[in-house]
Amino acid sequence: MFFTNPIFVGIDPTSSRKAFTYVALDHALNLVALAEGELEEVLTFLAGQQSATVAVNAPAGVNRGLVRAKIKKEMLTPHQIRGAEVRMAEFILREHGISVSGTPAGIAVCPAWMQAGFELYRKLGKMGFKKYPGEYSPHQLLETQPHAGFCVLLGGVPIPRPTLEGRLQRQLILYEQGVQIKDPMDFFEEITRHKMIKGIWPVDLLYLPEQLDAMLAALTAWLAVNKPGMVSSIGDEKEGMIILPERELKEKY
Repeated sequence: MFFTNPIFVGIDPTSSRKAFTYVALDHALNLVALAEGELEEVLTFLAGQQSATVAVNAPAGVNRGLVRAKIKKEMLTPHQIRGAEVRMAEFILREHGISVSGTPAGIAVCPAWMQAGFELYRKLGKMGFKKYPGEYSPHQLLETQPHAGFCVLLGGVPIPRPTLEGRLQRQLILYEQGVQIKDPMDFFEEITRHKMIKGIWPVDLLYLPEQLDAMLAALTAWLAVNKPGMVSSIGDEKEGMIILPERELKEKY
């Protein structure tokens, strides 16, 4: 699928069915692509785009010991040192009450989804994608974090993502942000006493958790380009910056 106008792509590498789930939005936040595929399928889709900003829900690199060095320098407790196997961006998010996975210091010990993300970043770099903000570059690449993204948009910690309520909540957050997707409130209009007794739920009106995470990433890419004052950048350049769809973080979530 080829688009002549700029598109904003979110990629989530944690799908259990295919290696990646990806979403593309156009300049008006219309959903123009929603698919799953292996790495080569994602790269083929992106290779044909005249202009694309891509946000990936995975670390851009391993941790380089910056948090451990900080903790040792500040002479904090042994417990804090044991919890130092995170990147600076992840450390900052945890300090704000946002629980995120830590990134190990070696690629070999990283989980499969992180390794898939590293490979994606590497391949996109070879294709000419520049790290955001890539001045004058039609192909830009950034890292985001879906749980943290939903936290900052909601102003609190959302309901767990696999649950029906969590999916409804995330879809409503995206819909209220202007993403042109199915209105999650239609879900309730389809519920009748008969359907509830039969156990028939209109789940086809809801997106899967990994699709919602990819949409969050695509929205972040759109904001980063079109409303850069509405995003924040967290972390250290040596390890990778996480871009979030809100200009400032609350003290605690």
